[in-house]
Amino acid sequence: MSRTIVLAILSVSLGLVALGARAIGARAIENQAAKTADAAAGAGNVASLSEADQMAAQHQHDRPAATPAATAAPAQPVTAEEIDFGEVQGKPAHGYLARPQTPPAGAHLPGLIVIHEWWGLNDNIKAATRRLAGEGYAALAVDLYGGKVADTPDGAKQLMSGVMANRPAAFAVLHAADDFFKRQGAPKIGVIGWCFGGGWSLQTALEVPQGIDAAVVYYGQPEKDRARLERLRAPLLGLYGADDQGIPPAAVHEMEATLKQLGKSVEVHVYDGAGHAFANPSGTNYRPAAADDAWQRTVAFFKQHLQGA
Repeated sequence: MSRTIVLAILSVSLGLVALGARAIGARAIENQAAKTADAAAGAGNVASLSEADQMAAQHQHDRPAATPAATAAPAQPVTAEEIDFGEVQGKPAHGYLARPQTPPAGAHLPGLIVIHEWWGLNDNIKAATRRLAGEGYAALAVDLYGGKVADTPDGAKQLMSGVMANRPAAFAVLHAADDFFKRQGAPKIGVIGWCFGGGWSLQTALEVPQGIDAAVVYYGQPEKDRARLERLRAPLLGLYGADDQGIPPAAVHEMEATLKQLGKSVEVHVYDGAGHAFANPSGTNYRPAAADDAWQRTVAFFKQHLQGA
């Protein structure tokens, strides 16, 4: 075989190898691009994430450090104490109870079940509980974390995930809080929560429909199940941020529309320029104007539905 023919065969072979390599490389690039696109879509689509992951994304730069705004004084002097208010799965159900120092003579106070945000029952939530008690309530902050609190997003995510993995235990704590107030002779009972606790505030109103007379939800996870929403008996106040990336306003308004179709009493306020945790004075998302307005609405709402004024 002549040298010319050999060189021609080698040239063709090398060309085929190069084409094959380019084809393989192109497929690898396409596959990697597809994986990147999928990952980006997953990151941008919070609905594909767990609730704990959503909360972690919203609080990644936060730390629950108390500020003067977080420890605002109650409208009247109150007393507060750590108590065990029931038993759940063989263990004490623990909480923090605050009441007016001088309650009305001869009258039982309305009760408020207070549910902590994803950091746990920390000093900020205790301060909020005292502030609520100052409005004329026996306010009981329940502890869904079994005595633990978090000071980092990773720690909070771990504690929250533990609750979500055992929802019956959390519901048992909330039932125990409702039973506690009934034993105390509370004429009416409300529930309030923020963030993680906001979602549980809504779920408490759905889970204990005959025991809750008013519910306030601060940027808590909306409920999509129409049949479950039909269980609601209490008037509901929802307070959300327009810039909340974990709980889009569209999802909130969808729940609101369903509740109205079902003939439920629901009032939702979405604050422009506010994101998730806008009412938490210890976080970087705090928005004083929105937080102040939400507080005034909360006070008026509970006064209307729990105090009859």
